[in-house]
Amino acid sequence: VSLQMMKHAWDNYKRYAWGLNELKPISKQGHSSNLFGNIQGATIVDALDTLYIMEMKEEFKEAKEWVEKNLDFNVNAEISVFEVNIRFVGGLLSAYYLSGEEIFRKKAVELGEKLLPAFNTPTGIPWALLNIKSGIGRNWPWASGGSSILAEFGTLHLEFVHLSHLSGNPVFAEKVMNIRKVLNRLDKPEGLYPNYLNPSSGQWGQHHVSIGGLGDSFYEYLLKAWLMSDKTDEEGKKMYYDAVQAIETHLIRKSSGGLTYIAEWKGGLLEHKMGHLTCFAGGMFALGADGAPNDKTGHHIELGAEIARTCHESYDRTSMKLGPEAFRFDGGVEAIATRQNEKYYILRPEVIETYMYMWRLTHDPKYRQWGWEAVEALEKHCRVDGGYSGIRDVYNNQESHDDVQQSFFLSETLKYLYLLFSEDDLLPFEHWVFNTEAHPLPILHKDDRSKEENQK
Repeated sequence: VSLQMMKHAWDNYKRYAWGLNELKPISKQGHSSNLFGNIQGATIVDALDTLYIMEMKEEFKEAKEWVEKNLDFNVNAEISVFEVNIRFVGGLLSAYYLSGEEIFRKKAVELGEKLLPAFNTPTGIPWALLNIKSGIGRNWPWASGGSSILAEFGTLHLEFVHLSHLSGNPVFAEKVMNIRKVLNRLDKPEGLYPNYLNPSSGQWGQHHVSIGGLGDSFYEYLLKAWLMSDKTDEEGKKMYYDAVQAIETHLIRKSSGGLTYIAEWKGGLLEHKMGHLTCFAGGMFALGADGAPNDKTGHHIELGAEIARTCHESYDRTSMKLGPEAFRFDGGVEAIATRQNEKYYILRPEVIETYMYMWRLTHDPKYRQWGWEAVEALEKHCRVDGGYSGIRDVYNNQESHDDVQQSFFLSETLKYLYLLFSEDDLLPFEHWVFNTEAHPLPILHKDDRSKEENQK
């Protein structure tokens, strides 16, 4: 089914928005997000590996030809370093590792080089926004005290290590290792990592902590850096398990109805709200269970299962059986969005991602059943003639579509669904680590690395 869904999403993108970043499936035209500046083709690059894995060979070939002829980074525009890294660099790296086509390696390294000026700050903590023609960077104007954002500068590690691996140029890996050095030197309030860090002073901004937006993928990349290094990156490992310990102590709570959730921390005060983005953490805890210190493996799997259940409840308690952007545990409410501006669903993958990890790591059939419920809801409410659209209010019986088919729907949501219903030997965890945009990157085995050293 996810194969037919992918075909519907891709064919309509091709028909109405080819070469543009995303599709507006109701207006049947292109959609351009300011995150990518004037770089075009986000859906194509994001979907390459999904097309390849689903054996959509014709489509993959057309996409590859577009990349060869039209993917251009010489644009005078400001881009989000984080978004361009996870979608474009990540998408190109995966396409290269899966297909072996040299064009993808070449484009990935070329783009990586264009991102390097973002690190020209007093601390080496990169800017959020970069003009890739002038090399001038700045931060989001809304970010606390001119800070860079934890989830943004903390989600470059996997891709940049692979850029060094593929280009033979150590500078990429050095840039992301330096970020770690800065973080390790700093005092962490209660062992937690605030979401804001000033790249000039090297000091934290506001003491807000979140495992959802602004924080999320930083934690994911600590664990995955260790896994991707074939479990040799001891620093990444220690930072991850120490962070999880602090998260458990300060942020993980149980509602009166027995649902485990991860709250947000604002300068010591808890806000009992959990975002859809935070739902990735169930899969993360389960994935990290195997390396957990002192007999905590079962506990981490259990934690993953609890988060999966809470997130399933957030879906189940809506009319559409699709989860809201954020849901709360206060004022007698459990796992329900209470604010209008939190009731939307933009085709996000995190809940299905967690089902996929939980299925692979436990083989409990309920995860496939929950995934199937999500498929039915997507088909019923998000599928339109021209593709798939997000929804403005998942509690309403009447669909109000937002008219955007996000590139991550093809990259992540549909790929995780496909993997949830595939055999475990498709992209097995012992060989592949998924970046935060679901782009698989190979584990760098110790023997691969020593081979390379000898070749140099």
